[in-house]
Amino acid sequence: MTKATVLAELGNQLGQEVHVSEWLTITQAMVDQFAAVTRDQQWIHVDPVRAQGESPFGATVAHGYFTLSLIPYLTDSVNAQVDRYPGKKLGVNYGLNKVRFPHPVLVGARIRAHTSLLQVEEIQDALQIINLVTIEIEGQFKPACVAETVSRVYF
Repeated sequence: MTKATVLAELGNQLGQEVHVSEWLTITQAMVDQFAAVTRDQQWIHVDPVRAQGESPFGATVAHGYFTLSLIPYLTDSVNAQVDRYPGKKLGVNYGLNKVRFPHPVLVGARIRAHTSLLQVEEIQDALQIINLVTIEIEGQFKPACVAETVSRVYF
């Protein structure tokens, strides 16, 4: 596909939900690995015994930034089997406009992402795409994360 073709197709999807991920179960091992890499060893994340007794949530919770970091995986942006923009040379994360963490993700919870296309514009040899990504927690009214992501796809 050409950049013009992709731009036209995306233009027809503005304001629509364009992707829903599979459910992902958050494990203590995942949270511990993230804590080790980021050096954020706060007990609310890494000490299940203490969290059960002292945390208002009764269990360990995932870091908000861990939940945020799952967006590329949950949106299939890093899935080599799914080429959402055939003909592209490169896709990159360009940043975030807004991020909020309305509800904590308890270890053992299942999450999934809903992606809606907010904006697409042509910028030189790329398309800049702004998506609204809402990470749902199974059985919870409030989402874990709501983020406006900005990416660029180069042709």
